[in-house]
Amino acid sequence: MNIDAKLISVAEELFDRHGFNATGMDRLAQAAGMSSRTLYKHAGSKNELIAAVLMTRGQRFLQRLELDSVAALFDALASWMGEEGARGCLFLRAQGELGTALPEVTEVVAAYKARFSETVRRILTRQLGASPDEELVEQVVILFEGATAAASYRGPAAVATAGRAAMLLAQWGQA
Repeated sequence: MNIDAKLISVAEELFDRHGFNATGMDRLAQAAGMSSRTLYKHAGSKNELIAAVLMTRGQRFLQRLELDSVAALFDALASWMGEEGARGCLFLRAQGELGTALPEVTEVVAAYKARFSETVRRILTRQLGASPDEELVEQVVILFEGATAAASYRGPAAVATAGRAAMLLAQWGQA
């Protein structure tokens, strides 16, 4: 693993477990086994590192979503949570913790959420055999995001419940 990939991996784990504000650059350097100078050389600023972590995580998650059904979408979320944990959406946690004052982060969050919505649209199109209306796409996105948040305190059953609701909406969309 090269230095940049190692740094992003370590930073993602620390940000995910401890938060963005609570994770300082010294802690990141120590966890990555590098000097602060090397860290800044590869990461730039902390804000740039947060943006890189979010972009990498988003790409990793979206790669799992080349799916053909809403049921498979929620199954993929349950699988992800089984591997990564259920602490809520890292993108929304970044936005909530850091606010909108950091354009590097705000832009990455907005771009990811747009790509995710487009992914849901593609999944629904495959399932329905036709383009879904925007309302159905938005409903499934909101159920998915709600399940992601609720699983952090209600457990994985929240994902299954939201998935069943989304499947009913998708079936309704076929009618």
